[in-house]
Amino acid sequence: MARKPKTPRWLEAARRRKEPVPEGQRADWLVRALGRAGVLPRAEAEQALREGRVEVDGRVETEPFAPVHAGSVVRVDGQLRTLEARTLALMFHKPAGVVVHGSDPEGIGTVFERLRAVLAPELRGYEWYAVGRLDRDTTGLLLFTNEERLVAHATSPETHVSKRYVAEVEGTPSEAALQRLREGLVLEDGPTRPAGARLLAPSQVELMLTEGRHHQVKRMLAAVGHPVKTLHREAVGELTLDVPEGTYRQLTDAEIAQGLGFHAIPSPSGRGPG
Repeated sequence: MARKPKTPRWLEAARRRKEPVPEGQRADWLVRALGRAGVLPRAEAEQALREGRVEVDGRVETEPFAPVHAGSVVRVDGQLRTLEARTLALMFHKPAGVVVHGSDPEGIGTVFERLRAVLAPELRGYEWYAVGRLDRDTTGLLLFTNEERLVAHATSPETHVSKRYVAEVEGTPSEAALQRLREGLVLEDGPTRPAGARLLAPSQVELMLTEGRHHQVKRMLAAVGHPVKTLHREAVGELTLDVPEGTYRQLTDAEIAQGLGFHAIPSPSGRGPG
């Protein structure tokens, strides 16, 4: 028997929205709005809803997809909480071994667990989204944000946000192999965009991509005869990794705008469902 497709979160929220959204504001659903505004991360928000600790416009709310907007009056544990939010982003130095998933069946851990373990108290109420992914054994720069629009911007092939990697490879790539990378290759899922490629040391290659397919760096280097032994991401856009392994720092508004080319739309509750 075929499994019933899961309803997307934005569609579930849109179906529950009955009242029109006030002019000049964007609709959102409650759990996401709480996480974006730094009130409660998603898991804690869902628990608070189940326990009847959240009120919206004077009534107890238990539905995670309840529609809200910037003007909604929200109380958690009796305290008035604003849904106003600005776009935040963190630069995290991912260590090897942990996965960029919500859980790790192998028990080594996730980047979300590692990040939350070192977060400053004022940042623990946010729901943090990873901006793209790195393989379990890949180290280096991983961005997190409270704004899903920034995730979409930085990972979309249309925006051409660059990612710079350093790979230790088997053998020493020739100039001809590097030129093949620069011109683009045909992989099993289609042709790649031209990449920046240069030799840093006999078995060390720097590769700059403007797309992010599954295992792309590893597949490109294997295709030119130099399988990857270790892989490290040094930069995303104009942002270069500058924090020790396992630690983070918060990006400035200027770094988000100039380093990633993302200009947040002034909106207390961000993008609405759909």
